[in-house]
Amino acid sequence: MNELLSPAPEVDARGAAGVLPELPGRMTEPLRREMTAFRRDLHMHPELGNQEFRTTGVLKARLERAGLRPRVLSLGTGLVCDIHPGLTESPGDRRPMLALRADIDALPIPDTKDVPYRSTVPDRAHACGHDVHTAAVLGAGLVLAELARKGELARPVRLLFQPAEEVLPGGAADVVECGALDGVASIVAVHCDPRVDAGRIGLRAGPITSACDRLEVALVGSGGHTARPHLTTDLVTAAAKLATEVPALLSRRVDARAGLGVTWGRIEAGHACNVIPQRAELSGTLRCLDLDTWREAPDLVHAAVDEVAGLYRAKCELNYVRGVPPVVNEPAVTALLREAMTARAGAASVESTEQSLGGEDFSWYLEHVPGAMARLGVRPPGDPRSRDLHQGDFDADESAIATGVELFTAMALLGV
Repeated sequence: MNELLSPAPEVDARGAAGVLPELPGRMTEPLRREMTAFRRDLHMHPELGNQEFRTTGVLKARLERAGLRPRVLSLGTGLVCDIHPGLTESPGDRRPMLALRADIDALPIPDTKDVPYRSTVPDRAHACGHDVHTAAVLGAGLVLAELARKGELARPVRLLFQPAEEVLPGGAADVVECGALDGVASIVAVHCDPRVDAGRIGLRAGPITSACDRLEVALVGSGGHTARPHLTTDLVTAAAKLATEVPALLSRRVDARAGLGVTWGRIEAGHACNVIPQRAELSGTLRCLDLDTWREAPDLVHAAVDEVAGLYRAKCELNYVRGVPPVVNEPAVTALLREAMTARAGAASVESTEQSLGGEDFSWYLEHVPGAMARLGVRPPGDPRSRDLHQGDFDADESAIATGVELFTAMALLGV
């Protein structure tokens, strides 16, 4: 028995259509331990977007040890690795390729956990679970490579390790420009979800995340003495009104079901209590649940900001930074993910999930090929604590890595 594969245990995988096929490619305990150790190594050495040189290097080395030929992206970080049936690419092979995507960057926040694998880099942490995503795709790649050697992989699979997911507008757009989707027919990914128990996934056809853009507004005026605001451009009042009125205006200019909202994270103006400043700044984010409304959002925001600023005779500079559109899961690919997870762990391992207001640059891939993202449960079953993403104490139940591996391998084996 190969050390990366073990016999599939008996699983009740009956779905609405009857008994699903039993699939090969189960992980062994040695591979589970290796992927847990690999994830912990990444967790101890987090790297920010477009700086993931060490991460790229260790991934490349492990894939080469498995007899594969990973290719570092021209961006300098990130890589792709193709696994062909029989491990040999056949000229003219037009079988549709499935891409398994993982994001490899970390966040610029401190790791506050007291664990042996705590980050060794100050103010850097894998607080969004990208280390889990990466270990799951790597583990799946190692299993699929062994199946390819045995003649049990019927379709080519591309492993895609993407840099800079946390950097707007997201590294995915650059990866697409590098040609990483050439030959790809569909793409899937997972995202850690601390609200879902480990061993389970959450699925939703259609939109599963929100669009997210960044707004930077500067108001400019003459300024002056607070005793004579009528002789000045009162930028503090203008900024305060803009902060409250722009979200209110937008809420009356789009369908409420589109879920468009602006939230400010920074307002800065002035340094003295009796001086009206000559400049005020606001920055925040726009989030939107609907793809069509997101496409219209820049024009809507520009009009609303100009209206409010004009009431106070303030000159306005708006820098609207496009972020990411919503991730819209293609129904047929979502159904295959459900079938794959059911085949591995039974129908009870899949739950419905809500659309999130978080952004994810996986959406850029879906502008080019159909695909879907699943929520990967990372909450220890029965644990009442809430460790949300993007917090320094975030951690994952590491059994989720095996769940991700099983999901990805089953997806690759189910066919087109």
